[in-house]
Amino acid sequence: MSARDEALAWITADAALGALAEHVRAEADGDPGHDLEHCLRVAGWTVRCAAGRAAPRECVAAALLHDVVNVPKDHPERARASARSAERARVLLAAHGFAPEAVARIAAAIEDHSFSRGAVPRDALGDALQDADRLEALGALGLCRTISTGTRMGAAYFHPEDPFAKARALDDTRYGVDHFFTKLLGLAATLRTEVGRAEARRRAGFLEAFLDQLAEELGRAR
Repeated sequence: MSARDEALAWITADAALGALAEHVRAEADGDPGHDLEHCLRVAGWTVRCAAGRAAPRECVAAALLHDVVNVPKDHPERARASARSAERARVLLAAHGFAPEAVARIAAAIEDHSFSRGAVPRDALGDALQDADRLEALGALGLCRTISTGTRMGAAYFHPEDPFAKARALDDTRYGVDHFFTKLLGLAATLRTEVGRAEARRRAGFLEAFLDQLAEELGRAR
């Protein structure tokens, strides 16, 4: 069973989680990198990365709401996106009957998960959510999200004369492939759970293979 399907099983069996999922679906703004499908995949991997060290129900709830306030990557308030999502999550979780202690744990995990915030998670739930979200930036899904996000920001796929930045400064606001070197290829080393690290290494290998293939097609050295 895929991580997404595992998450759906938890959501189908829990009315409160189902309501949170419907909220996320209704509020989606058309960004495929931060839609309900993204949240479902993150939910399944949060449960897997937690490996019994955090309650699955809280793992799924945290993942569903981790991007409930979606601030664009190029927005000046981007570093506050996770804090704003945590604030919104507190309201939604309380409204759907989550106990105050659970609300506090879930909100803390959401606040700490963001790469741009640079926070260290406070507990096992936070570790698992942060790892699961970072896995989405790697592998085939990471490739899709990098290209779609770059396109939304007006970036080209790569610099036409120097795609691998041999003689220029990296600029991932202008070239999607630059993002591999400014962030993605270093992500695996930042993961905090054994499950997450193993999966991150596998997915990072795919990105390396993609860059090798791109170099071959372009006739350029990496």
